[in-house]
Amino acid sequence: MGYPDRALKGWKKVLVLVAAVSFILADGRRVKQPRCPAGCTCTKDNALCESIRSVPHTFPTDVVSLSFVKSGFNEITGGSFAHTPALQLLLFTANSFDLIDEDAFLGLPHLEYLFIENNKIASISPYAFRGLKTLIHLDLRGNNLICDCKLKWLVEWMHHTNATLDQISCSGPPMYQGKRINDLLPHSFDCITAEFASYQSLKFESISVESFTFGTDQYVVFAQPFAGTCSFLEWDHVEMTFRTYDTIEGTSTVVCKPMVIDNLLFVIVAQLFGGSHIYKRDTSANKFIKIQDIDILKIRKPNDIETFMIDGESFFVIADSSKAGSTTVYKWNGNGFYSHQSLHPWYRDTDVEYLEIANKPHLILSSSSQRPVVYQWTRSQKQFDRRTDIPEMEDVFSVKHFRVKGELFICLTRFIGDSKVMRWDGAMFKEVQTFPSRGSMVFQPVSIGNWQYAILGSDYSLTQVYQWDPKGGQFVQSQDLNIQAPRAFSLVSIDDREFLLASSFKGKTQIYEHLMIDLSN
Repeated sequence: MGYPDRALKGWKKVLVLVAAVSFILADGRRVKQPRCPAGCTCTKDNALCESIRSVPHTFPTDVVSLSFVKSGFNEITGGSFAHTPALQLLLFTANSFDLIDEDAFLGLPHLEYLFIENNKIASISPYAFRGLKTLIHLDLRGNNLICDCKLKWLVEWMHHTNATLDQISCSGPPMYQGKRINDLLPHSFDCITAEFASYQSLKFESISVESFTFGTDQYVVFAQPFAGTCSFLEWDHVEMTFRTYDTIEGTSTVVCKPMVIDNLLFVIVAQLFGGSHIYKRDTSANKFIKIQDIDILKIRKPNDIETFMIDGESFFVIADSSKAGSTTVYKWNGNGFYSHQSLHPWYRDTDVEYLEIANKPHLILSSSSQRPVVYQWTRSQKQFDRRTDIPEMEDVFSVKHFRVKGELFICLTRFIGDSKVMRWDGAMFKEVQTFPSRGSMVFQPVSIGNWQYAILGSDYSLTQVYQWDPKGGQFVQSQDLNIQAPRAFSLVSIDDREFLLASSFKGKTQIYEHLMIDLSN
């Protein structure tokens, strides 16, 4: 009797459990329809939201048009409408947001009409409209669109999209203000710029730097006055850095000037003490050997060396800054270098620059005791004759030249005061631009492709990089470099990359890479 009662009670429990599970499963199959968000008004297929603080993430699934009016959110973030994939029309008007982010409308495969009018938009991501394959019409009127490089993508997109766009105008910059974006072309924007980016720091001080090619390889050499060495570096194509190649030991080395003649590498080593010397690269022994001493009676305190060729003959000139020495030109005779000409002794020259003026060889000597002097080569006499000086330019430490579209310019360095750029007008050098100098001992023009720079070093402040503006015909400041007491700059091109080498007299020698930057990205 007891057993059947217990069995009946057990079956009742099972039935109750089954009923409960069935109810849970049935309830789980019920899909709750999302409610209309607070601040929005929804009909069967339309929703309008007014004065809301953020984009809601729940809307009825059958909504095909969605409008936002006078809303308070600051941006439209990526994937904001992934929860409303059926949308065909999306409208924003009189809102306060100013940014449309990447993939803002991703997940709207049926969107045909997009109105973003009379808002405060100043920035739109280049990928904001990604995925809108069915878009028929876009309206961006009434926004603060700045037609600079950051908006170049929109001009390109407008020329490739099948969607129609209402006429929209630029709010800036001044050159484009009021112009219709629809009328702009991609090439209207000049968006490629460049900068020198720190690449490698070398753990030694240096006072001069030179780059050169020997055989098929590129090298650089730094003069280290405190170590008394010429330090040669080569490019490591695996590690992608500059590494030690060789050294020439000396005393108080101030200039290491490479010179290649008939596939032979010579290095003129200028020293403040112990005399100056000429070395030759012995390729069989793979080392430098000293082949010649430089007359110590003429070269007592060397400060700069220039190498050049005239009518197929090789020369170099050493600027001497002592009271008793003489700036001297040396010539290669096939076996060695001999003194060819001494230029104005007793003037304490600090720099010498070789250049051609009207296709004629010239030298410009800078001196601490007079204005820069211009010498011209006389082919009949095969020597340099004094031609003129550069007026009103006392206390010039060095002169370097460059050319822009065939026109000749020079950079004149002053330690304190104003360094200057001057242009050759056919008869004399005339001032183009002045630059405040604060402990400057180098004002180096640098040319990379179509980019022309002038780099003004400073012992007391940051080094200033100026870039030539072809339209204005002057340099404009483009970048600061932090180099302690810079003394020289040189370029080297390796593996289709451009590097700027910067010697530092009181800190680590620096290497920068010249990088191209597309401002439209």
